[in-house]
This record gives sequence, C-alpha cells and structure tokens, in this order.
Amino acid sequence: MTKRVLLYATLAAGAFVAVFPYLLVVLTAFKTQAQLSSTEPWLPGLPPTTANLTEILGGEFPRYILNTVAMTALLTAGQLVFTTFAAYAFARLRFRGREVLFWLYVATMMVPGAVTVIPLFLIMRELGLVNTWYGLLAPYVLGTPYGIFLMRQFFKGLPAGLEEAARIDGAGPLTILVRILLPLCRPALGTLTIITVISSWNSFLWPLIVTSGDETKVVTVAIASLKVGIGVDYNLMMAGGLIALAPMVAVFIFFQKYIVRSVVLTGLK
Repeated sequence: MTKRVLLYATLAAGAFVAVFPYLLVVLTAFKTQAQLSSTEPWLPGLPPTTANLTEILGGEFPRYILNTVAMTALLTAGQLVFTTFAAYAFARLRFRGREVLFWLYVATMMVPGAVTVIPLFLIMRELGLVNTWYGLLAPYVLGTPYGIFLMRQFFKGLPAGLEEAARIDGAGPLTILVRILLPLCRPALGTLTIITVISSWNSFLWPLIVTSGDETKVVTVAIASLKVGIGVDYNLMMAGGLIALAPMVAVFIFFQKYIVRSVVLTGLK
C-alpha cells in the first residue's frame, strides 16, 4: 500500500508539473492587465474577460492561423508521399549503394537542426526563396530522415511473400506499393502523420528566419512578435497561445488512440 501511495503521489506531482503551464496560459488569457498585476498567476481573474481573445482575433491573427494550417497540411502531405516512396525504395528495391546511401542519410539525424539553419538560409537566399512559401516548405516537404527510417523499418517487417505473390500475378513495384503494402502500413502512416502535424504546427526557428511578411507568417512567429518595445503584453501572448494550443488539444482528444500507438510503434522500431 505504501508503494502504491508513493507511486500515485509521484504520478500526480508529475501530471501537475506538466499541466500547470497550460493552466497559466488559460488563466492569463482571460485576465485584464490590472488583474494580471493584482492576482497571483495561478488564480483566475474575476470577473474573467474575453477582451484579449477579441482583440487578437480582430487583427491579422486569423490569417496567421490559416497560414499555419496551410503549411502543416502541405508538409504533412509531402512527408507522407515522398517519405513513403523513399522508404519503399530503401526497403524493397535493390540497387547499388542502397545501404550506404541509406545510412549516410540517416546519419544526418545526429546533426542538430540549428547547425543547418544558416546554410539552408543561404541556399534559399541564393535561390531567391526568402519570405516565400517555397522557401518555407522546401527543406522539409520532401521527407525527413526520421520519417524515412520509420517507414523503411515498417516495410522491412512486412512478409516478403506478399510481394512475391503479387509479382507472379504481374504487378509492378508501384502497384505492389499502392494496392498491397500501403493498406498494411496504416499504423506507421498514422504515426508519421501525427508526428509531422505536431512538429509542423509548433515549428518556430525556420519560419522565424526565412519569413518576414504577413503573407507567410505562421502562428508561432506571430505570438513571438506580440512583444512590443521593451515590454511584453502577456495577456495577448497568452490569448494567442491559447488559440494556437486549441487545435493540438483537439488532435489529442480525437486521436489519442493513434498517439499512444505511435509512441509504442516508434519505441519498438
């Protein structure tokens, strides 16, 4: 009983630490400037106000949300298509240098993303893609080493007899991939989709560097830009954070089964 009490107490403390920042976001978003300075951060402001949400939604913020939705959708679609084809080639097709090329590509996962930001920006500048949708999407829309590694491992775990039977029936590589293997890869595709959606929605550093206009500004950069002068309008920032957080909460609520499956799948692979 003592061990069980200690276990649940530890879990409760961990859950509180994880949830507390989100609670502060919600409470601060519904406070006025006067309430923010006169009440403790963990206490609600009475009466609560929706002025912060009204103010931020009355400006350009809805446009930034649409930009983020478009970026997330395009990156996710690109990841699913190009990652699947590349992973299938590395897993099933035989060509010279396949293993060397694959492991060299996967080795780039060891390089911190911050190291490649400046070279990527210089490339985009030389191509004239700075502050454009092409520059925003180009580095990540064609797939990532992690996604290709995940899908390749899943493809390699599928029975080879399925492909052999399909080849006997006259199916080519594209038919085998689309009509036989992809329906079996729904758990892996779901995992890749969830990971890509979350990482794309929360992307901050690359959009901050490569974009500067409202046409391509995403929600994370918009929230950071709410800092004015030497002060910070925490009420507006938290209202923007609450709006940006809502879609991810919805994703968790409706797809929590797949999120748990993705954790299991990525852990096993």
